[in-house]
Amino acid sequence: MPKCTGHYGTPERIAADVHAIPIPSDSTLFNKTVKQICPDLKSLIAELRENEDFSGKADETVTLATDAGRFVLVGLGDTDAMGVERVRRVAAQAMKEASKFVAPTVALYSPLEEIVRKILPVSFEETVVAMMEGALMSLYSYDAFRKEKSDSKKGKIKELKLVTADEGYQSRLKKGIQEAQILTDAVELTRNLANAPANVVDADALAKEATSLGKKLGIKTVILNKKEIVANKMGGLLAVNQGSKREPRFIVMEYNDKKQRLKPYVLIGKGITFDSGGLSIKPSSAMEEMKTDMSGAAAVLGTMYAVAKLKLPIRLIALIPATDNMTGGGALCPGDIITMANGTTVEVKNTDAEGRLVLADALIYAQRYKPRALIDIATLTGAVVVALASHATGMMGTDEELLEAMQEAGGKTYERVWELPLFDEYGKMMESDIADLKNLGGKWGGAITAGMFLKHFTADMPWVHLDIAGTANIDKATDYQPKGATGVGVRLLTRFLQQMK
Repeated sequence: MPKCTGHYGTPERIAADVHAIPIPSDSTLFNKTVKQICPDLKSLIAELRENEDFSGKADETVTLATDAGRFVLVGLGDTDAMGVERVRRVAAQAMKEASKFVAPTVALYSPLEEIVRKILPVSFEETVVAMMEGALMSLYSYDAFRKEKSDSKKGKIKELKLVTADEGYQSRLKKGIQEAQILTDAVELTRNLANAPANVVDADALAKEATSLGKKLGIKTVILNKKEIVANKMGGLLAVNQGSKREPRFIVMEYNDKKQRLKPYVLIGKGITFDSGGLSIKPSSAMEEMKTDMSGAAAVLGTMYAVAKLKLPIRLIALIPATDNMTGGGALCPGDIITMANGTTVEVKNTDAEGRLVLADALIYAQRYKPRALIDIATLTGAVVVALASHATGMMGTDEELLEAMQEAGGKTYERVWELPLFDEYGKMMESDIADLKNLGGKWGGAITAGMFLKHFTADMPWVHLDIAGTANIDKATDYQPKGATGVGVRLLTRFLQQMK
């Protein structure tokens, strides 16, 4: 990621290879922006507007090569539709345009003070965070295994200068930049883990990453090996691991572990490092994407990084059950009955419904902390993708305050969530004829019945379930989300925890 700095001034005072300027479509604000930020280009930009080559509409961009330097103009759009996500996308679009040139230093200009104060529904600091998020996340690429890196100087941005025309905003500008850098570093960590192949990030490697992260951040980290997992009677994790040649791990991290007076928030991340489906094997088409089935675990690690770096005054615990789900000779069979740590028996109808089994173990383990809130995040069901595609995360839960706070956090970060019901009738779909529960509810309502299975193990603790199967991995890049792992959940959960503190 490039070095990020905050500045006050206009282009003639800012040294940069490219100056990127967001401009709204409203004629009055359009003219004010040009007059205040780049008055020397007034006539040229007026000509562009007159010829309908650039009018500030959303998703419009134009590049100008002038004697004063290279300028990228990006449309902020109509004031009625202008929000924090538009700011985020504008910054990403600006960086993508700047990346087409040899531009080691890019200056990105904040919208006018009038826009920030009167039109955007967030504070100046939040505007800065959104701009930096969009800009930095758009620059991500995963090339860890490329032998030959590109030797082109295009697209190699070394410094990003965020500029405001108001000198009085400097302290808040610096604060916003620092927060955004922490969040985008956390997203990058999450994306890298989720994008890594299963022969590189297995359960043990994930545990070592957590241990290393804990040492760097001063977070107490304990790793339970197979012997200790057996001692804790984690029947779900052990059952899913039966077909693997690699041993499972159960990761426990505790931020602010000395502050025992604080009721903790507990995050649980699904850590299935590769999901073949087990004996209920998946189709071979696109099975390679199943390396991202530990995106929930990666998001939890990224959130722990962000929370520790931001020094949030909360106590936070992370629990990650980690294994792959394979088809080896000892693999779990459809029809098997397993016993969970709390004595609940589960009939395994389908070995590809494995995530809920390992999460149930973590939910049982979490009860010892008597948490203020319990949140699990997982690429849990294909059914949620059928319902919501890749545009929203499925959400279920038992605490209205937590659900509303998560909804608000989703709106601020654009990692949107959509609540699904937990009617009692869905619970009846999980009843087994020969055990306490079964792990599959039938053809319909699969995202909800999976949530109902998890609810059985929450012991009435305040709980939210996030199904990110549709949002954690995408097959087509957007303005600031790359193809592949998106890192979803990090900014959502961090914002949620900032609100709840």
